[in-house]
Order: sequence, then C-alpha cells, then structure tokens
Amino acid sequence: MPSTSKQDYYEVLGVSRDAKADEIRKSYRKLARKFHPDLNPGDKAAEERFKKVQEAYDVLSDSKKRQVYDQHGFYSDNIPPGGPGPGAASYDPGMGFGGFDFSDYVNRGSGKSEGSGTFHDVFSQFFGGRRGERANGGPEKGADLEYGLNIDFWESIRGTQVRLNIVRQETCETCGGSGSVGGATTVCPECDGTGNVTQMAGAMKFSLTCPRCDGKGRLRNVCPTCHGDGRLSRQDAVEVRIPPGAQSGSRLRVAGKGNAGTSGGAAGDLYITVRVTPHPFFGREADDIHIQVPVTVSEAGLGAKIEVPTIDGRALLKVPQGTQNGQKFRLREKGVMNTRSNKRGDEIVEVVIQAPKAQDERTRELLRELSQVNTEDPRKEIWSKV
Repeated sequence: MPSTSKQDYYEVLGVSRDAKADEIRKSYRKLARKFHPDLNPGDKAAEERFKKVQEAYDVLSDSKKRQVYDQHGFYSDNIPPGGPGPGAASYDPGMGFGGFDFSDYVNRGSGKSEGSGTFHDVFSQFFGGRRGERANGGPEKGADLEYGLNIDFWESIRGTQVRLNIVRQETCETCGGSGSVGGATTVCPECDGTGNVTQMAGAMKFSLTCPRCDGKGRLRNVCPTCHGDGRLSRQDAVEVRIPPGAQSGSRLRVAGKGNAGTSGGAAGDLYITVRVTPHPFFGREADDIHIQVPVTVSEAGLGAKIEVPTIDGRALLKVPQGTQNGQKFRLREKGVMNTRSNKRGDEIVEVVIQAPKAQDERTRELLRELSQVNTEDPRKEIWSKV
C-alpha cells in the first residue's frame, strides 16, 4: 500500500497552530499573490506551491475542517468534528490497541512501514479513503478563486468594465473531465478485482479499500492529457463589470469562473476584491465626498457665494457672514450614488480661511485699521478652560 504524505497546513501557510482566522487569511493572500501562476508563468514549482497554499487555506479557513485536522493530523470529508459518530466502528475508542505490537508494521527509527505504507494509512482509509479523497468518488465542486483588482477613483465613482486574464482549472476536453479515455478497463492486480486488500498491523488484521483502484476492482485508462485529474490549468479571459460607487474592499462574485469541479461537479466561483487608488483632492467616507476649500478673510467675515468642485463639476456654495476656519457645510446629494439604495450621498465642504499676504504698505495699513476696529481677543475663552 503506497505511503500517504502528511502535509502540515500550518507550515504551508507559515502560521502558528493557534493562529486566528484573520492571520490565516492574511498569510494566504500574501502567499497566493506570491505564487500565483499569472505572476510566475511557466514556473511549475510555483504552480505546485500555489495549489498547496489553496489546499491548506481550504481546510484551515473552515472552523469545522480545522477542528478535524487539528484532532487527527489530516482532513477527510467523512470525519465529523470531534471524530466519527456512533456506529463508526472504525473509530471506536474501545477498540483496545493496548498490548498489540506494531513493530511489524512501523519502523521505529523512521516511522515508515516495513512494507509499503504507514500506520497513518490504515486510519486514513477508515476516515474516508486514501489521501482524504471522496469515499464514493462522486462529483465535487471546484475551488473558488480570489483576484485583486486595482481601479482609479473615477472608475470607482462611475463604474467600469474590465477584462481579466486569470489562470483556472478547466475540464479536460480529451476525457470530458472523467480522467480516463476509452471504455476498456483491466482487473486491478493489487486486489484481484475485489476492491479490498488485507493489511496486518502486529496481531491486528485490517480489510481496507484498495489504494490502487480506490475500491473499484478495475483500473481505468488514464487520460494522457490531464494524467487522470480530469482538469487542466489554462488562462481564461473574464469580463467583469464594476458597478458605480464601488468602494475599496468591495468583493464581487462571478459565478462559475472558479476551478472546474471533478467527476461532473459544478465549477467554483471567482471572487474579485476591489482596491481603489485614492484621489489627490476628493476624499471619500462611505457615500459622502469630503473636500477642503480655501476662502479669504473678507469672504468669511462678510459672507460670499463661491464655486466649489464636485464629482459632477462645479457647484455654488453660500458662505455665511462670520464663517469660522474649519467650519463644514453640506451640499445635498452631491456625493456617490449607492446602487443598492438608489440614493446619493452628500459632499462635505470644510472651509479653510487664508490670511492675506501683507506684501505692500496699503495692505498692512488696512490690516492695522481692522485690528483697531475689531479689538476682541480670540484667545479669551482658552484661559477659562485651562
């Protein structure tokens, strides 16, 4: 029986065993970007590492799967959290392993079987088949994919349509996703067509699913194109529409554009995370636009009507008499359109009063006259608060 390699998912993602969900997610995204086939064209090692990172994240990001993995050291869909339920005789705590000698099965120095497997292989078949595969070989949905998309401020405000080139696993055209070609099969020489093999572990005798034919008793003709996987990694062009008002961190779902499923299973989905490049002047908070506009001392003191920029162009703002520095005014429905509520946000205008530059004697004379007329101390209230 071939040995089953034990993959440390925590080591793959570079996190500790007590890592929180956010830490696992951040590490996954960092590694996924680093080893993504798009960024490493033709690099088979990076592609394999990318697949391992996705596999590890699939288990550790799911609390139930992670519980199974932490308890048993591997994951299988057939193991419920906390171990198999009642009636799962293969995992009976009262089996009584005490007193049995496993030295005939496990080499104490290397942990490897003297034959062709490991002690872990015995239980991996009890808990759902070799290497955690589906016990019944039925359809399985393909994995979801994630893609980061950078857009500029105006594209986020007005919406846009982009064409993405992604690498995804598609159904093999040669075998139609079955992994085999032709209808002919041969009797499995490992189990003589029974689908089961016998394995000894000391004084214990186990009847296990044949690892070579997965219990089918016959071997199929493996597809030469996909080597039996039923899927191939290919570049695919995807048209994505970014709706108006998209914010940085928005997540869009494109159904059916993830990896193809196996054995006729549905394809996964493509999730696109939007990152918006900030604008040098317009700021954004939710659906509101924030700007700062300079005004003169006379405009603030006497009041004025001034033009201010908005995302739609120019708009008129009334600055009332006696406006103070930092005072904010609201322009209704001059913000971002929210496609869900079909309402627009507002534009918040903050006034910044600019002192005049006294570059000539006439200006200085007027300022001196103003100081004689306006004798109020603007710092008077400070001292009552100190």
